[in-house]
Amino acid sequence: MMAWAAKVLTVSDGVVAGTREDRSGAALAARLAEAGFDLADHQVVSDGREEVGRRLSQMAAGWTGVLVTTGGTGFGPRDLTPEGTADVLDRDAPGLAEAMRLVNPLGRLSRGRAGTIGACLVLNVPGSPAGAVECLEAVLDVVPHALSLLAGETGQH
Repeated sequence: MMAWAAKVLTVSDGVVAGTREDRSGAALAARLAEAGFDLADHQVVSDGREEVGRRLSQMAAGWTGVLVTTGGTGFGPRDLTPEGTADVLDRDAPGLAEAMRLVNPLGRLSRGRAGTIGACLVLNVPGSPAGAVECLEAVLDVVPHALSLLAGETGQH
């Protein structure tokens, strides 16, 4: 079995400004490492559609692995992570986004998306540390299979 890599992108004006600690990004990085993923990168970007889309494109370019964003999936005026993500996705993975929304009643307020950019699987999760990890855990069991398929492996389905 292949060891897969992961990247985390925290979307937060407050973290970029230094007025808020990146607790959700740290929680995701720890959970991914616990699940056996190698953390290849962890970046922070300001909220906003263009900022998120541009950073996702840069982080996903020519890379095979899972890229988990945290933050910007709610109803706040600057919560535009799903829109920025949609702008750069090659293909949607609505089943993953739906599974993440179903883990908690507050998930119904998440507008997060899931999909692919090349061979990179992108997952938008909420900005709260508990919500971020809970949503990731909802799909973590199928992420390795998705990554195998994205990498061109055609084994048993």
